[in-house]
Amino acid sequence: MSVIHHLEELRKRLIICLVALLLTSVISFMFVEEIRYLLIRPAGSLELIYISPPEALMANIRLAILAGIILAMPILIYQFLAFIMPALYKSEKKLLIPIVFGMLVMFSVGIAFAYTIAFPFAITFFLQFASQDVIPMFTITQYISFVTQFLLTFGLVFQLPLFFLILGTMNIVTAPLLRRIRKYVVVAIAIGAAIITPPDIISQLMIAAPLLVLYEIGILLVAVIQFRKKRKKKDS
Repeated sequence: MSVIHHLEELRKRLIICLVALLLTSVISFMFVEEIRYLLIRPAGSLELIYISPPEALMANIRLAILAGIILAMPILIYQFLAFIMPALYKSEKKLLIPIVFGMLVMFSVGIAFAYTIAFPFAITFFLQFASQDVIPMFTITQYISFVTQFLLTFGLVFQLPLFFLILGTMNIVTAPLLRRIRKYVVVAIAIGAAIITPPDIISQLMIAAPLLVLYEIGILLVAVIQFRKKRKKKDS
């Protein structure tokens, strides 16, 4: 394909993505109250406020756009793959599709873990500072920003095994190296869990344990990749 044809193909894919985002965002805006309820539910009977006339509307629009992006993600990924796949070798195609699928799965698992376990602990901890003199009153913008960033952070953290898999495929890291620095990683995870969770050992373990498991899974994946590479060299 010529450069002009590539640009035309890219333009077509972008238009499809924009139309999909527009439709999913509009649909999400129609159900924005239900979506907002899902975000508030882990905090219990929490009431949100807004302190400027357009704040509630703009917060709902941002929430609808974010939900629209999530709903349109399968279409966006398909358009991305459809655009780049013709330029890839057969071996690269075989590697790319499982990685993209794995990223989606791990991202979903990370968000589900944060929503059901990590975030309820975190918001409960912050609400413990309330008293008769200190009443928690979160604006809709602040709360939605906090919860979405919290969930997305866990979704990204759960990409750790796949990140190791890619680095191992590129021979940037090795399983022995990851095992040698394990003790430092354990300390870093423990400190991070102590910062983002309530000050009790149960909560900290519930956050730290999955991260440690993800690290070990990453080591295992790198070891498998290295073993397969050595086997191919021997066979050749």
